[in-house]
Amino acid sequence: MLQSREGQRVPDVTFPVRQGNDWKTLTSDELFKGKTVVVFSLPGAFTPTCSSSHLPRYNELAPAFRAAGVDTIVCLSVNDTFVMNEWAKDQESENITLLPDGNGDFTDGMGMLVDKRNLGFGKRSWRYSMLVRDGVVEKMFIEPEKDGDPFEVSDADTMLNYLAPQAKKPDQVVVFSKPGCPFCIEAKALLESRGFAPVEIPLEHKVRGRVIGAVSGKSTAPQVFINGTLIGGLEQLQAHLG
Repeated sequence: MLQSREGQRVPDVTFPVRQGNDWKTLTSDELFKGKTVVVFSLPGAFTPTCSSSHLPRYNELAPAFRAAGVDTIVCLSVNDTFVMNEWAKDQESENITLLPDGNGDFTDGMGMLVDKRNLGFGKRSWRYSMLVRDGVVEKMFIEPEKDGDPFEVSDADTMLNYLAPQAKKPDQVVVFSKPGCPFCIEAKALLESRGFAPVEIPLEHKVRGRVIGAVSGKSTAPQVFINGTLIGGLEQLQAHLG
């Protein structure tokens, strides 16, 4: 059974990492001493849940973690440094330190090394997250031990809710648009002027009507969504923002 290490120090490990064309080493002291660090560990780079949900949400919530006093967010996996470097390029990970535990030494020291030979993975990390202050584990969220790859408690929102329940999370804003649409350009500019960071999804004419109709019930662009709620077109957005 996987055991929590709350109240214990993290393993004293050296991590070989590749930076550019050079080999470097990072130690546990360099990563954790005198710092508040959030760590989330996962089974493997480029795997579905890790790429679609686990890593991106931590990256998205990084400003809220920083505001709550977190110095570094570390994503750890039993992969070599070359794999982790390529995954970093492929992902939204600019706010995250991707740490390769290639030999599994840190993961083993945490008691989180598990056998995934049935998937051809060999020894990998169980999925978990933890808050570490000055090298000591304050809190761990360990996924339940059941078949598959459970992802229930090690997510970014659970950790942030523990650390800072009242933290302001970034709004999720999407603008469905069409190329060259002046109303779409104005809607995006308005959102940015109010401090939002909208994601624009331009749709070419062959699919635009069906896509916008399916998600909004409307047929015109832009269509703006904020935190899962349909706001509508430019006029509705202007009214919503006052």
